[in-house]
Amino acid sequence: MKLWDKGFSTDKKIDHFTVGNDRELDLLLAKYDVVASKAHAKMLGKIGLITAQEADNLIKELDAIAQTIEKGTFVIEDSFEDMHSKIEFILTKKLGDTGKKIHTARSRNDQVLVAMHLYLKDELSEIKNEVKVLFNLLLNLADKHKNVLLPGYTHLQIAMPSSFGLWFSAYAESLIDDLYFVDAAYKIADQNPLGSAAGYGSSFPIDRDFTTKEMGFATQKYNVVAAQMGRGKVEKAAAFGISNVAATLSKMAMDICLYMSQNFNFISFPDELTTGSSIMPHKKNPDVFELIRGKCNKLQSIPNQLILITNNLPSGYHRDLQLVKEVIIPAIQDVKACLEILTFSLKEIRINETILEDPKYDYLFSVDTLNELVLGGMPFRDAYKKMGKEINEGTFSPKKDIKHTHQGSLGNLCLQEIRNKLID
Repeated sequence: MKLWDKGFSTDKKIDHFTVGNDRELDLLLAKYDVVASKAHAKMLGKIGLITAQEADNLIKELDAIAQTIEKGTFVIEDSFEDMHSKIEFILTKKLGDTGKKIHTARSRNDQVLVAMHLYLKDELSEIKNEVKVLFNLLLNLADKHKNVLLPGYTHLQIAMPSSFGLWFSAYAESLIDDLYFVDAAYKIADQNPLGSAAGYGSSFPIDRDFTTKEMGFATQKYNVVAAQMGRGKVEKAAAFGISNVAATLSKMAMDICLYMSQNFNFISFPDELTTGSSIMPHKKNPDVFELIRGKCNKLQSIPNQLILITNNLPSGYHRDLQLVKEVIIPAIQDVKACLEILTFSLKEIRINETILEDPKYDYLFSVDTLNELVLGGMPFRDAYKKMGKEINEGTFSPKKDIKHTHQGSLGNLCLQEIRNKLID
């Protein structure tokens, strides 16, 4: 069944090519099409395009469909093009002509749009919640290990003292920046496009304020052409949010892979969180974190993929826009999986508290030792030359009782201030 069926069939090759994997993806979107269809049915009843009884019957059957979706028994067979045609078929089978009236004053275009907006609202909220869980874990780890020093690097060369408190809380605060993008994407998704029909509105006297409130949108996408131009744009906004979260996760995963290596030996994890080698019995490989790194690097390409699909399309609907679903939906599932597994794994992290006992890290304290001379009255440039000479001659004696007191330094992590930034 196709919503645009005019009584003749299309070639099977054309069907296969144009439908693609919509049926599989629509199983994730179907519950949102039901939500929108219920709001639409109520609105049709309110303005008198269908009777109150017809509206009630449609809502009852849509609720029944929603239950099958919730139970996982809802299927979209190959004879149906998508979720819309399957849902309308069920309604027509159950209610006869009343079921056929559900499509009054709307198009498949605004059906897809509103379902995607509702889906993205839910998924972005879930991503935000999962980021907050990771954020809180990182701040708790920062507080727990705030006094354990860690080598800081620039150019992968030993630089200055850092700490696990700084390391963990750095990633926590970075996640706040990522959530700004997620929040922006949510705001774009929180606009009701239903009523734009095929992109140019409808001659029916529909009530878009009603459906906006009924579905819980903050506002409408008022201009019907702008609503259709939002197809691809709302997904792209979500992709930018996802890619920013992914960039932070990828960087942390890279740090973890580095810090787990025997050359560093800063951290470790229980055996059950690592993998072995088929020929090297000593190996404890960070496969989980390597996959997080790889998956999150892939996720950072998603905005560009969506740009390349949509960037030269004129206004109005084009079938190219079907392709954005198969880009954004798997990306959402991947970022959620990466957030979940990173949070799960970090709960088991083991910290090496004796890292800086190795003399190769003595040079970490050169700047602090130099600063001590400056505080004693020596000009900075003279202190710098003196310190360089001692290092070259091998007579450098590090001052390890360091005191960093400014906001955001290893002696003043400002964990509560960072936590306050995340409070809505």
